[in-house]
Amino acid sequence: MMMPNALLLICLLFQAECTDSDVEKSDGASTQPPPQHHSPRSENDYEKYSKRPRRTECVHCCDPPERFAAHPVYQPQLQINMTILKGEKGDRGNRGPHGKMGKAGSAGRKGEMGLKGQKGSIGAPGEPYKTNYAAFSVGRKKPLHSNDYYQTLVFDTEYVNLYGHFNMFMGKFYCYVPGVYFFSLNVHTWNQKETYLHIMHNEAEAAILYAQACDRSIMQSQSLMLELQDQDEVWVRLFKGERDNAIFSDEYDTYITFSGYLVKPNSEV
Repeated sequence: MMMPNALLLICLLFQAECTDSDVEKSDGASTQPPPQHHSPRSENDYEKYSKRPRRTECVHCCDPPERFAAHPVYQPQLQINMTILKGEKGDRGNRGPHGKMGKAGSAGRKGEMGLKGQKGSIGAPGEPYKTNYAAFSVGRKKPLHSNDYYQTLVFDTEYVNLYGHFNMFMGKFYCYVPGVYFFSLNVHTWNQKETYLHIMHNEAEAAILYAQACDRSIMQSQSLMLELQDQDEVWVRLFKGERDNAIFSDEYDTYITFSGYLVKPNSEV
């Protein structure tokens, strides 16, 4: 029985407060009455451009809720717990296509050394070792007289023969390292006989060593440089018996020598 009386009291207090606020606002404004003759449009324009504050509308607490525009009504929102609605895990989908290749990353740090591997199998044999130099020096302790045919000067003493390029049995130097070579031939003449020899390059006379017959025997020499190719031959030949010629030597001293060496190989030219 007390609730209707209390509600009526609140409505009266609220109405009194609204009336007091309207009076306070009207005290500071002009008391001049509006003109007698005006149209509805002029009244609206007056209220639009007048600096006088508009009169607030008084409402009663008993009015319906939609008239309380300044006091929004709280309405709770419905919230759903999604964890309750989570279903079971589905099947795995198909693998998608590969994407574009990305940029290469920076090189990583060098890893630790691994364990030693097993010993590998033996490889195929390599090519024969190729020397880049050649030199020889040989001598003869026996004299030689001319005959009806050309005679190859064969040597019996070996001083230097690097890699065996000079064949002592054939009396010839065989080129295995193409390049420029220097050769030197030294002989001792025979009394009253000519000395007539050729330094041969393959089958051609490259240089001649000649001395006329005289009463005194002397040392004679000849030297030259030749450009040799692979398998070229260099040797010394005594002229045939059309002319009586000979070279002297004995078993105690070496009077005849033949030497040669590589100056510059073609690989360095």
